[in-house]
Order: sequence, then structure tokens, then C-alpha cells
Amino acid sequence: MQRIPASEFATIQAGIDAGISNEFSHLRQSQLIDSRYSSMKRLLFAFVLLATVGQHAAAETLNVMTWNIRLNTPSDGINAWPNRKDWVAEIIVKNKVDIAGFQEVLIEQLEDLKARLSEMDVYGVGRDDGKNAGEFTPIFFRKERFELREESTFWLSTTPDKTASKGWDADLPRIASWVKLKDRQTGAVIYVMNTHFDHRGKQARAESAKLLLKHMREQFVDHPVILMGDFNTMPDSPPYDTLIGKGTQARPVYHDAYKHSVQKPAGPDSTWNGFKAIIPQRRIDFIFTTKTVKVERFQTLDDQRDGRFPSDHLPIVTELEFPQK
Repeated sequence: MQRIPASEFATIQAGIDAGISNEFSHLRQSQLIDSRYSSMKRLLFAFVLLATVGQHAAAETLNVMTWNIRLNTPSDGINAWPNRKDWVAEIIVKNKVDIAGFQEVLIEQLEDLKARLSEMDVYGVGRDDGKNAGEFTPIFFRKERFELREESTFWLSTTPDKTASKGWDADLPRIASWVKLKDRQTGAVIYVMNTHFDHRGKQARAESAKLLLKHMREQFVDHPVILMGDFNTMPDSPPYDTLIGKGTQARPVYHDAYKHSVQKPAGPDSTWNGFKAIIPQRRIDFIFTTKTVKVERFQTLDDQRDGRFPSDHLPIVTELEFPQK
């Protein structure tokens, strides 16, 4: 819980003193009245203090990240994972991330991240066998802050419960992993889903968006939702329009955190660099939320060292505020 500044305590105390003094100035004629006056002042101070603490608790926010960290392949040369893993972890820690979804994560990369992010717990499975084979879309979360309530993965296909199933015209099996978390600080319960849409199948991306929206409407109706990932699609494309409910009155839908941020989005208007240069207006990685989630801040990070990038995608960090329990 956030600490209330000393100046606020002083302001509260002064306000109560002034208000009660005005009401009781004509009555403070005896020791009995003075005693009642003091008791009422203490009670009112406690009441206002509790209300103020409640307001501060309601303002607790989370830093949420999504990042395609690029799979571990020797063909990347100087940009291969062994040369980037420490840098990737440093960026996550530096940005004080509470919840993160990563894409293209192989089992050895998962272990590397777990070793470097010791304050975080993780859920995820490999898409090729539902265990350790193939790419993960893992969700990391700060273990001291969150209690894991539920976890699951489904495949982006016509048979979502079938392990390693490919959907429509997809080139590869694709998954969505999700967790249900309880915030130990505020009592809020949220769903977090992480996914990676197919890079070739146009129909697969369109149908995957429909599947994720359907899942949210049927399975995640009781609490706020964060949906994040590499969607391999641009704003105003059919998959994007499906997720935000464009052209339909059906609700609920997802809200693009980039467009709903209270503060102006910071950083590039792209999330793709290909290890070479940031390609303008190529925003293919997203964080979506449901309506009750307030987006305080949105930033696309563009860290570089000697002209090199920590991944071929840029990470996104948002500061989100959730309704109280």
C-alpha cells in the first residue's frame, strides 16, 4: 500500500481542527464539553484517515510488459540469445515490471529468464507438446504481490484443447496462455492472457482474434482482463478490428492501451526493428485491456547499444490501474 505523505496528514488534521472548532466554539464552556470535543475530533480524524488510505489503495498501479524476445538461434550471430539474455533481463528489472508476457521463448530461454528474474514466478508451456517443446508464451508475475489462482493454455485452432493443433492456414501451432491472479495488496483479481499469432496465415490471424474474444466473453466475464502479445497484424486490420469490436454493438470488447492511455504514448510508433532499424508505423505488438482497466501510461522502449537492439521487437510497458475488489 502506498504511504500517505506527512503533508497530507497535516492537511487532514488542520481541516478537522478548523471545522470542529467552528462548530463547538460556543459550547466549550466546561470540562465535559471539552472532553466530548476531543473525542469527536479523534473519531473524525480516524474516519477521514481511513477514507484517505482507501483512496490511495485504489490508486495502486501495475507495470505490465509485453515483448517478443526472439528465439534462441545461432544464425542470429552477434544478436543471438547468449549475447542478449543479460541485457533483456536488465531492461525488465529497470522498468520495475510487475507482470510480463514474452513470445518466442524456448525452454532454455525460459530458464535463463527465471534465473535472472528471481522475484518473479512464471506460467507457460511449449506449443509443440504442451510441456517443454517448442515456443512458449509465458507469463511472469511478481510472486510477492500476486497469488496464482488458475492457469491454462489453449491452441489457436478449431480444436483449442488439442495439443499442437494448427488452425486454418497457420504455418505453425499457435497458443494462448493465461493466468488468473489475485493482487495481494489490493485484493483485485485479474486475468492475464499472452499470445503469438501466426506470421503467415491471414485467415488464422482473423480466426484467432475471434477465438480470443469469444474466450474472454465466455470465460473471463467476472474480472478485468489484460490481453498481450505479438499479433503479427497492424491497427485497423481485420484481427485488430475484431478484438476492439469495430463495427459491432456486441460487448464486452478489448481496448487498445496505446489509444486509451491517459498520458500521450511515449516512444516509437512501431514495435519492429529486425535487429537493424526501427521501421516506422509498424505496431504489431499490443497490450489490450477490458473497459474497467485505466491506462495511466504507455511506452514503447527503444533501448540500443552501439547500434544494436536487445531483440528484433521493441518491448511495450504500460502502467495500469484496476478497480478495487
